[in-house]
Parts: sequence; structure tokens; C-alpha cells
Amino acid sequence: MAEWLSDLAIGQWFKTDGEPFEIVGIDPKAEIVLVQHFDGTLEEFDFDTWTQLLAQPCAPPEDYSGALDIDREDYLDYRDDLVPRPGRWDNPLDLIDLHNR
Repeated sequence: MAEWLSDLAIGQWFKTDGEPFEIVGIDPKAEIVLVQHFDGTLEEFDFDTWTQLLAQPCAPPEDYSGALDIDREDYLDYRDDLVPRPGRWDNPLDLIDLHNR
């Protein structure tokens, strides 16, 4: 196995020239890296293409609105005191019970 492949893990965020994307799958047998872009689009890269991308690790986005195709204004009704981890938007399931309170 290539050394660069052992450094990849599901859940890591990368960026090239465009929007950030997250690794959501790695298939060593098929030699594919599956990524999900910030807007929710899935894309797969073969190993050769991945190495040519020169993708750099980056921080995850501050919110999850891209994958849901909503604007920040659409979910401003939350209150930080109701969110289990105030200021953190890395897990939308944290907000699932907010409307039942």
C-alpha cells in the first residue's frame, strides 16, 4: 500500500482550488477515494487522479448549510443555549430535537 494512502482517513477535510470536501470512503481494492463536496455532491477519484490533485488538508466548514442547500438565514432560529455543543455545527443531528422543545 502506498504511504500516502495510509495517511488518509474517512472524515478528513481537504481543499484544492475550490470548495472543501470530505473523504467519505476509501476502497483500496478498487483504488478509489470517494469524497463529498461541501454542497453535498459526491465524487470519486482513482488513486492516480487523487495524487495529481495535490489536495491539502483543511479545517471542516464552520456550518453544515452547504450540503443541505440552505442559507444561514434559514436556520437562525436556533439558540446556542439549546445546542449541546454551542458554536459547533459539525453534527446536524445535535439539532434534531430543538423543534420539539
